[in-house]
Amino acid sequence: MHKALYIGLMTGTSLDAADVAIINFHNKTPKIVAAKNYPIPTELKAQIKQLCLPGHNEIDLMGEVSVQLGQLYANAVTSLLAEQQISAHHIKAIGSHGQTIRHRPDARYPFTLQIGDPNIISAQTGITTVADFRRKDMALGGQGAPLTPAFHDALLKDRSESQWVLNIGGIANLSYLSKNKNAPILGFDTGPGNTLMDQWYQQHHDGAFDQNGEWAASGTASQPLLDALKSEPYFKRAAPKSTGRELFNLIWLEQKLAACPHLSNQNVQATLLELTATSIATAVQTQKDAKTVWLCGGGTHNQALVARLKQLLSGLKIEDTSALGIHPDWIEAAAFAWLAKQALDGQAGNIPSVTGADKSAILGIICPP
Repeated sequence: MHKALYIGLMTGTSLDAADVAIINFHNKTPKIVAAKNYPIPTELKAQIKQLCLPGHNEIDLMGEVSVQLGQLYANAVTSLLAEQQISAHHIKAIGSHGQTIRHRPDARYPFTLQIGDPNIISAQTGITTVADFRRKDMALGGQGAPLTPAFHDALLKDRSESQWVLNIGGIANLSYLSKNKNAPILGFDTGPGNTLMDQWYQQHHDGAFDQNGEWAASGTASQPLLDALKSEPYFKRAAPKSTGRELFNLIWLEQKLAACPHLSNQNVQATLLELTATSIATAVQTQKDAKTVWLCGGGTHNQALVARLKQLLSGLKIEDTSALGIHPDWIEAAAFAWLAKQALDGQAGNIPSVTGADKSAILGIICPP
């Protein structure tokens, strides 16, 4: 069993916490041994947000924050192992996504940048760490994202019907898995998941997010604002495509709001929820044979958002991934543990039909302890 233990590390666009999950890959279905969120200190979170926004950022700040984040990850791993009384020697590897501070797949010279130094993680935990998963795919002409569809395919490899997996993190992304195993797997970012709702909420309230979507539910979506938001060319682009906070941020929102003055704050929040829901639903409706949508990510807890998705997709079964044996909060961390396993096993981690890469490839840089 011990040879099958891996750790997945993840901080997403929402910047809510570092997710750490110990995964057992001994059996056909991955099993979560233990998982926990570790808060990101307020000052560090502010520095990461500063690095995420377009601008002339200090290289010194990036270097220092990368080390601090690497230390936070290492401490989180050490803490969880101690709580579970599991020796570091029993962990085959850590798969660390890191924190994306820039993702520019459509730049003249495409690049992506994740921080959270894996050398720090491997040195302080004594565990082989695999990280920097996205750049190899991008070097091969791909978007570098999304990478989770390969894991979703492995998780649902015995499927008898076509299905979607919907991850609602800061950005929402979809994986389409056809019942025809020879059909190409599809995957792409639909647009904002929680990120705009979270950022708007934080600007007007104390707290990190709109609990259960209650603030959004107290408002009414504005069609003129929704139309202005949906005029963003990203929504009309065909896959492969990926996006992030570089595009969907408060600066972008304020520009759109300029054409729709005098809206109440809660009506703006309601419109942001509608943007997330309708952009997801439009994408799901492109594949008429899919019967099920599996939900994962933090947005699964937004009851107003999930209720709206069920209205828009009333003909489909919508259920969270707990029924597949993995709690929706830990799917992404499990995916990066799996990507670490793929790298050590010499197996590809990307899907060219998803990312647009020229070929499949082993992903990640391996940092021995």
